[in-house]
Amino acid sequence: MYDIVGKRRWYFAISLFLITLGLVAMIISLIRYGSPFRLSIDFTGGSLLEYQFTQVVQPGEVRAIFVDQGLTGTSVQSVGDGTTVLIRSREIDAETKVALEQQLSARFGPLTELRFESVGPSVGREVARSALLAVLAASAGILLFIAFAFRRVPNSFRYGVCAVIAVLHNVWISVGLFSLWGLLFGWEVDALFLTAVLTVIGFSVSDTIVVFDRVRENIPRRRGEPFEVVVNRSLLETLHRSLATQLNAMFVLTALLFFGGATIKQFVLVMLLGFVTGTYSSLFVAVPLLVVWQTGGFSRLFRRPTTAQA
Repeated sequence: MYDIVGKRRWYFAISLFLITLGLVAMIISLIRYGSPFRLSIDFTGGSLLEYQFTQVVQPGEVRAIFVDQGLTGTSVQSVGDGTTVLIRSREIDAETKVALEQQLSARFGPLTELRFESVGPSVGREVARSALLAVLAASAGILLFIAFAFRRVPNSFRYGVCAVIAVLHNVWISVGLFSLWGLLFGWEVDALFLTAVLTVIGFSVSDTIVVFDRVRENIPRRRGEPFEVVVNRSLLETLHRSLATQLNAMFVLTALLFFGGATIKQFVLVMLLGFVTGTYSSLFVAVPLLVVWQTGGFSRLFRRPTTAQA
């Protein structure tokens, strides 16, 4: 039987590296931009424009015109039948607005301005506050649910704590790597980013619960086996199910990443990253962490193994 749990030092070392990498990226971003991330107009404020055309237009083509003017953080969404677009960009002066409208008219034909207004950062701050509360509420709910569902298992509270740590581990790595991409590629955090993070939380915890549930079933069946062996057996028995479920979703997201529109590319990438790190967190962080806690191995977790002398 392949010993997955026995290699937990490697998993923890990988997690430590990714967490440190994200932390360094956020510190650099904080020094450079005054925030751990490059923020979109949802958080910094900017301009909101709505145009109606006489033909269907593609949001990616509209966005390309704004990017050519140096407005790289612009997001464009189709409204209604596709002839109307809603554009969010950083603050635009009158001269730039006229130049943009001329280029849009030359590319797509006559346009009608439906709205032009300034957007304050208060909406983004409220979304961020709500997202933080949602993460805390979800963590508390996961903890209480698992502690109750596993109440017949010794130290059931530890199962819930390990599941919550895996969720927070997933969120931290996702936002840390996105901060790194903000430094490298200029990607900005918007409300869709928070939506993606909240979505992957639910998926990341499902694998953890599946494995823990199999551990609960195997404990009374294999009373003579050490806890670590029982957990490793349970992980192997559920591994194919976890990977099959997550890979199906990853294939769809990968297709959207390469063939979807430019306006959803960052959202899809965060989702894909969250699925990958969520699967890793559930299988290779939460489960080994439970073994370390149950066997009292925290003190010797990173201690170099010693071989007995003959």
